[in-house]
Formats: sequence, structure tokens, C-alpha cells
Amino acid sequence: MTPPTLSRRGFCAAALAPLVPTVTSAQDKQPAPLAPLNRFPRTVHDWYVERVRAAERLGTARRAKLKTKADAEAYVREVRTACAACFGPLPEKTPLNAKTTGKLARDAYTVEKVTFESRPGFVVTANLYVPKGAKGKRPGVVGSCGHSTNGKAAEAYQSFAQGLARMGYVCLIFDPIGQGERSQYAHVAKGARPGIGVGEHLLAGNQQFLVGEFFGTWRAWDGIRALDYLLSRPEVDPKHVGITGNSGGGTMSTWLCALDDRWTMAAPACFVSTFRRNFENELPQDTEQCPPGALAAGLDHADFLACVAPKPVAILAKEKDFFDVRGSEEAFARLKHLYKLLGAEENVSLHVGPTGHGFSIENREAMYRWFNRATGISDARTEPKLVIERDEDLWAAPGGAVSELKSRTVWSFTRDRAEQVALKRALGDRPNPNRPWSARLVGLNLPERAGAPEYRVLRPVANRKYPAAHATTYVVETEAPAVAIVYRLSAEQLLSRPPKSDAPAILYVSHQSADAELRDDPLLGELAKAEPNATFFACDVRGIGESRPDTCGTNQFLNPYGSDYFYAIHGLMLNRPYAGQKTFDVLCVLDWLSSFGHKEIHLVAKGWGAIPATFAALLHDGVTRVTLKNALTSFAAVAESEVYGWPLSCFVPNALRDFDLPECYTALRAKKLKQIDPLGASAK
Repeated sequence: MTPPTLSRRGFCAAALAPLVPTVTSAQDKQPAPLAPLNRFPRTVHDWYVERVRAAERLGTARRAKLKTKADAEAYVREVRTACAACFGPLPEKTPLNAKTTGKLARDAYTVEKVTFESRPGFVVTANLYVPKGAKGKRPGVVGSCGHSTNGKAAEAYQSFAQGLARMGYVCLIFDPIGQGERSQYAHVAKGARPGIGVGEHLLAGNQQFLVGEFFGTWRAWDGIRALDYLLSRPEVDPKHVGITGNSGGGTMSTWLCALDDRWTMAAPACFVSTFRRNFENELPQDTEQCPPGALAAGLDHADFLACVAPKPVAILAKEKDFFDVRGSEEAFARLKHLYKLLGAEENVSLHVGPTGHGFSIENREAMYRWFNRATGISDARTEPKLVIERDEDLWAAPGGAVSELKSRTVWSFTRDRAEQVALKRALGDRPNPNRPWSARLVGLNLPERAGAPEYRVLRPVANRKYPAAHATTYVVETEAPAVAIVYRLSAEQLLSRPPKSDAPAILYVSHQSADAELRDDPLLGELAKAEPNATFFACDVRGIGESRPDTCGTNQFLNPYGSDYFYAIHGLMLNRPYAGQKTFDVLCVLDWLSSFGHKEIHLVAKGWGAIPATFAALLHDGVTRVTLKNALTSFAAVAESEVYGWPLSCFVPNALRDFDLPECYTALRAKKLKQIDPLGASAK
């Protein structure tokens, strides 16, 4: 069985064939393939639930100690620092090189078509709505769009920008990366091109972790530079500047409250809830919606809004939204307590609209009323009459594409960053080339191991057609409730613990299912024959094979927005990368094998499994030989490839600062490393 091929959206449909049972007709002579075993599909989810709840308890305990105004003020300072840390150092501000490329004159306002550079050569397209006949400086608002294909031209987003302008606000609304005029992959062939919005965000964002970047910082930085442009306009009063947006724009509105202290009011819509509600409801979110380290720090959505306290903040939620309104109520209660201590209880509010997800009129009107209350510019309580423009009439770039302006792409920066850190790493390693791997692999964040783990012995499952007559299944509790499933192959049936033996052992770490691969990959049968004196074990680490999650919807494991991504991104929020969790499982299984007397272990792995197996082989003395099939050639290859096929679950955050896989493979030559058909960034 060759490893499934990754496409821009994850594994292609054909890749599922080896892992999904097929049905044969009565006329077929061949029996139907065996369905892969999957007896522990909730263990990974349960492991995460415990840790997400523990993170929430950490934040709850911290807030429970707030008794005085001084406590509240100290808390605001603390969360500002903690929230900023999730986004890393912000880049240096460079010239905006702003240009007005066109103008629309309407009855009560004008729309200026604007471009500016949030980073050198990185073009942002925007529309500036300016009320006509305004005297003196006017309040300003930055509008952040949600996941609309046409970005700022989407009807809901045009609507609030027009509504604000008709009430006397200057409103700047800009296209998010990968939406509207800012596609990053328009030049890529259609078969490899990601979808607008989510698809582009995941493809550009996931690979950034390898070089220590966070896509949320890129998105937020666009918003900070949008505010810079807005405040450069003579019409705008810096004493009254707000941020609002819906869905993904609600996310950015929330994060921006923590990252810039110039905002004087905020109204995020259809986002603010709690991390726990989102996780327990199995709600995947884009890379930028999951700040690394946020859960480990005990932070939650309300904390990012607390950063602007005691300034006016309104949470705009929806009763029928997939962002759980219970979480919105919990976030509001937390902020209400904080604002009360600060003597500004009236400066925080919650509006719950009756409908589903979206910046519909009832929530837009709640935003208008909130901003009007804060600025006193208008007493309007309803949205004025609007005229929705055609998309192309709002384009700021030729043909509605920043590529026509020769804008750089996110990936081009990632590629350059990968080259820079590789050079820096090489120079830094020269004084100390023998630095131990335990010091290099810091990004895995491995916990301490406590000897051989506890395990269970399952009743045998017959007729699995493995390259041995019998197999005993062991559930190894590597980090309960997370488990690794280990099969011990043997000529005779074994219903008990593994016997003590000083014979060599082979441990195979699967790509996606040890059960399926034991039948389908001839390499495993060849190994068993080539080393007849070795005891053969095959292993599924957590989240693979027998513990493959069945969460985030039906058959979503291989979807780029599905369960494998879902746990990988939450692992980064917990400072427990999924690749590190899987490496820990391999190390624990190696400890387990050593406890039965196996002193020489041949570690074999394939595809996704080769990542944790490589790291475990570097760290465990019991491994004396290594064979890797279809292993990734290098992390640099992924970071430097515009389109790639490996999932986030295989990546180590900021890995390229400290090492790359070729260095690991070189070190493993001492353990007789054999590579079979390594795969590049495309996973083909």
C-alpha cells in the first residue's frame, strides 16, 4: 500500500480507498477488504477535553481572585502581556505607500478605493467610506471582514460600512488575506489551488509554524496597519476609533483589542465564546483563530477583550450561531465582573440576535447604537437605506487582484524566512555541533516519562491476515486517556502479557493504520522474514488507526478542516504539539518493550509515522536500527513550497530554528538508518 497522496485540501478521495471498506457483489470472487480496526475513536478527544477544561479552570481561578479595582487593573496588564505573547513580536512598521486608485461619489458619502502595504511589497486592498459635508474630525472605524469570497464587497460588510458613513463615521474596510482582491494563489493551477478563505488560510498558515510565524499575527498586522492608515486621514478623530467585524472579522476584532491600545471602542460579532465551548462542540477554526499557547496560558476570548478595559466593548452574538451563545454569555459575565471592579460596568454589553451566523441587520444596528453611545455622533437606532454596489465597482486593484500590482504573497515571505533561519541555524551550530538532540527538539515539548506505562491485554481478533498466524493487542496507556495500540505478532497465540525476552524486537510505527498496513504493505512481511529471530510489534500512536478520531463530523479525518487538523491546532494552543504527543507515545512504547527485556529494537516507520519515529529514535537508547519508508525529506521543503501535501499534525513549531530532518537522518546513520522512497513536500 502506497501512502495516500495529499492534495491542497488534504488527502484526495482516492487516498481513502485503502482505509475504507468496499462492498463487493455476490458475483465477485474476491472477498471484501477488511475494514481497519478502530476500537478507541474517542481517546484523543477525551485527552484534549481534560486539558482544555484544565486551561479554563486556570483562567477561572485567576479571575476569582479579583476583588478590588487594583486587582482588576493588574489583571488587565497581565492579560495584555500574555495575549501579546501568543502573537509573538510584531514586525517593524514600514512605509504604507498608500494610494487612492479611484473614487465613488454617492448621495451622503464617498468611497475611496485604497491600497497600502502592511509589509514591504505586501498589498492590502481597502475601501474608505467618508461622509459628505462633515465638519471637523469624525469618529473612525476599521471594519474587518469575515469569510466572504468577495471580501469587503460582501453585502453585509458593504452594509455596515455604508451605515456608519451615513451616520457620520469614516469607515475603512479592507480585504482579508486570501479573500476579495487578495488571493495568494490565483496563479496556481486550478487542480492545486486552495479554496478562497479557509483553504488559503490553512495552506499559508500551517507551514508558517515551521519558521516560528503565526498566521493570526499576519492577519492582525493588516488590521493594525489599517488603523495606521485611518488615523493618517485628516477627517478622523483619534479620540474615537473603533473596530468591528463578523465571524473571522469578529476574530480579528477580538485579537486586535489585545494588540493595539489605540482602539477606543469595539464590537466583535459572531465569534466571542469560549475555547472550551468551541472544542467540546468539535468546531474546527482557521489557523488564525487559534493563537499558539493561549490555552496553556489559561487565556480565553474574554481576556483578549479585557485588554481594552475599561473602554466600551459590545459582544454581538446570535442565538442560532454555531459559535455557542452559552460561551458568549460566559465571556460577557467575566467581562462584566472585571468592568464592575473598574467602575465602568456600563461599558460592556452583550447583544444576542435571534437568527443564525452572520452580520445581519439586528446585529449591525446593535453595533451602530453602541458606537453612537460611545461617540455621541448620532442618535440613530436603525440602519439607514442602503444601496449595494457591484463587486467590481469597489475594486482597488486592476482587475480586482493584488497580483496585478505585483504584490508579494504570504508564502514568499515564509520561503525567505525558511532560508534565513536555515542559514542562522547553520552558523549557530558551528561552535557546538554536538549539541544533544534533547536540546534541539525543544519544540516537541515532551513531558517526563515515568518508566514503563500501564497496559491492557485485549482478546484477539481473528483472521486479520497479518504476516504471522496470531496477533495479541495491547492498549498501552502512554498518557491516559490517550493510548497507543500495539500488536505483537507470533506463531502461537498469546493471551497474556508479553513474555520476557532478550531477543531483538522490531517496532513498526504506522502511517495511518497498523492493522491495514500489516496486510497491505509488503515491506512488513519482508522484515518479518528477514529477521526471524526478532519479535515483531506494530503500533498505532494516538490519533492513528485504532484511535483515529470520529469527531468534527462524519468521515472528516482527512479533510483539511477535519479532526486531524482540529487536534493539531489545539495541540499548539496547549503548547503540546501533536507531533510531540505522538513522539511521546513512541518513546513510551519503546520503554514498554525494554521492560520485557528487548535491548535491541529495530524501529520501522512509514509516512506520517516516520516523523515521531525519527525523533524517538534520536532520543531512545534502545533503538539500534532504523528503517523509514516514505519519510518527509525536510521541513524546509514544506516551508519553501507554495503548495504542499503534509498535514499540520506532522509539523513541529519553529522547528527550523533548531534543526531540520536531514540533520536527524544524518545523526541516525549511527543507528544504521535505511531510507525507502522518501517523499518531498507534495507527499507524492
